[in-house]
Amino acid sequence: MKRQKPLLLLFLFLPAVGEGQEPSASSSIVIFGKNGHAEVLGLVGQTHSQAIVIEKFEDVKALDFNNDIYLYSQTTKSLDEFHKIIEYIQSHISPKAKFQSFDTICRQVANRMPNISTFAARHDLILFVAGRKSSNGKVLFHECLSVNPNSHQVESADEIDMSWFEGVETVGICGATSTPKWLMEECRDEILRRTK
Repeated sequence: MKRQKPLLLLFLFLPAVGEGQEPSASSSIVIFGKNGHAEVLGLVGQTHSQAIVIEKFEDVKALDFNNDIYLYSQTTKSLDEFHKIIEYIQSHISPKAKFQSFDTICRQVANRMPNISTFAARHDLILFVAGRKSSNGKVLFHECLSVNPNSHQVESADEIDMSWFEGVETVGICGATSTPKWLMEECRDEILRRTK
């Protein structure tokens, strides 16, 4: 495919997430996360399978508010929803019970949401490079897609469909927090190779 105008490619690189925090040894542990997600499975395992997993705000209503509650979160969950859960527990917990929350939300994901939104809005096409099972990848890609419907997720350069680039002048390339920079560069190089 021969191009009339040069294609502008820009990167938004998200550094890797640090290690999560370990849950309390208490038996009243609640984890805000996705059942079956590797991080949640690890946290549940550390509690000897005693933790309660809630996937969404509505699930918090089923907790026993007479017991002490220790709340943790999967690192890639919504910070706003986590705060909403905290507020609900605080307003419903028994005066005799203790409530403690541990903010384990990954700021690299939460803080990147406005940046990735701005980035996605500035380009004709977004190429999001990440594994399709990556939780933070899903969150960040859906944010791109909500701002720019011309967003495409690939796991590698060989998944790039050159028909996406017809009529496109600027391409933004970004990825999940764990996407290596070399993989995004490989995608860039493949696009440049095929548009010469």
